[in-house]
Amino acid sequence: MAAGKSSCDWRFDSGRPCLDLVATGIGTTGACELLDGAERLADWLVAARLVPGGTRLDAVDESWVVRFRQLRTGVDRLLTAELGGRGAGSALERVNALAAGAPPGLRAVRGRGGKLVRALSADPECGALLAAVARDVVELLTDPVARAGLRRCEADNCRRFYLDTSRGRRRRWCSSEVCGNRERVARHRRRTAGAAMPDATATVPDATVPVVDTTVP
Repeated sequence: MAAGKSSCDWRFDSGRPCLDLVATGIGTTGACELLDGAERLADWLVAARLVPGGTRLDAVDESWVVRFRQLRTGVDRLLTAELGGRGAGSALERVNALAAGAPPGLRAVRGRGGKLVRALSADPECGALLAAVARDVVELLTDPVARAGLRRCEADNCRRFYLDTSRGRRRRWCSSEVCGNRERVARHRRRTAGAAMPDATATVPDATVPVVDTTVP
C-alpha cells in the first residue's frame, strides 16, 4: 500500500499532530468517522506528515486502526480533563506508556533533482508511530506556552481542539473560514429573523370599538 496519493477531506489546522488525530473522530468533524479503514489511516499518516510521502505502508491493517482510535480516545479524554482542570487518570497513563516508545527513525536521501528529502530508516511500525503522536501530546501539555494556547472550538456541533496563536489569544473557533464563517452566518440569520418578527408591543385597533367618522361633509 503506497500512501499519500490523496488527503481526502482531512483538515490540519489544529496546530499539532495529536490534535489533528483527535479531529478525525466522530463528534469533532460534524460528520462521521474519518479513520474508517486501513487505507484511510495510511492516507492520514502521510497527510499528517508522520511518514514521508511515498512510504510503503503495506503493514497497515485493521489492528492499526483499532490502536490509533484507542490513542485518539485517550488523547481526547486527557485534553478534555486538562481544560476542565480535572485529573485524567488512565488516559494520562496510556499516553505516557506509548510516549516511552521510540518514534520512527529518519534519514536524508537524495530525491528527484538531487535534493535531500526525508525517508524512514526502517519500515514503519505501528508502535513507533503511536509513540510519535503520544510524544507530541506530552510536549504540548508540558510546554507552558503551547499549553496556554490550547482551546476547544466554541461553535455548535464542533468539539475540535486547536492552538490559539492569535494576537491577544481571542480566537474562538478552530477555523475562522469553517466554523467561524458558519457561526457568523447563523448569527446573521437570527438577527434577520428577529427583525422580521412583528412588534408585539405595537398598538392594534380594537375591532370591538366602533370607529367614529369625524370627516366633515
